Amino acid sequence: MTDPTPSATLKVPGARIYYEVRGAGPMLLLIPGGPTDAGVFAELSHHLADRYTVVAYDPRGNSRSTLDGDPEEQRLDVHGDDAARLIEALGAGQAYVFGNSGGAQIGLNLTARHPERVKALVAHEPPCLMLLADPSEALAGDQEIHDIYHREGLGPAVEKFMVMAGLSGGPEGDQAPPEHAMPPEALETFGRIDGNMDYFIAHGLMPLSRYQPDIATLRAGRPRVVVGVGAETSGQIAHSTGLALAEKLGSAPVAFPGDHGGYGLHAQAFAETLHRVLQGDRA
Repeated sequence: MTDPTPSATLKVPGARIYYEVRGAGPMLLLIPGGPTDAGVFAELSHHLADRYTVVAYDPRGNSRSTLDGDPEEQRLDVHGDDAARLIEALGAGQAYVFGNSGGAQIGLNLTARHPERVKALVAHEPPCLMLLADPSEALAGDQEIHDIYHREGLGPAVEKFMVMAGLSGGPEGDQAPPEHAMPPEALETFGRIDGNMDYFIAHGLMPLSRYQPDIATLRAGRPRVVVGVGAETSGQIAHSTGLALAEKLGSAPVAFPGDHGGYGLHAQAFAETLHRVLQGDRA
């Protein structure tokens, strides 16, 4: 995939949102999580572009989506409004939506507060700690990461975060290939993600950890919400929160290939599973 991907920016209150567009067909909005950006979906988009107009973007404050002012605590309502404005600006009216991790939380907020913009949502391993039967230990762990950041700096905080989240391969999950085996686009993406970690730990980790989706609204069934979990993440915190969300929505979770970032190393199989789910087949 050496051809340049069409990209543009959208001005929204307080920020400018960078997005990329591939393919043709109904719009499918891909929302990355945590410190990641549109680049992590490059392979997944490639395998979906024959069926969808795939739009991936950098959430505000990450990478190429710049803030107008100084960084502040992230708010899911603001992220949800950004996603709704992007769908509206691209003339889709409604879009299929896939979000991973914190991006799944954005998708949940978007779907609950702007249902007229969403055809269906697949929320893949949203780390909604407040949905756990007892979130105290997980919340204390994230607070410890936040405290380490302020006490010892970014490096020790990120190391602690990776261990606690089970993300041995990096912020997006699956073990990354060695740098010499990575194409230039992937190296650029990893570089941008590294540059986002400060903003994520300082301003995103705790708001995302404490986020409680509007279960009552999401249970109504319109738009349809499907929870995805990694086939290889059993026992990890984001898998557990995904199961908790599915239970509260009264639906069965769908296993997706790979781990928390299975859309990367298992892009083709992941794309086929996502397509089946979006079209209503959960098998």
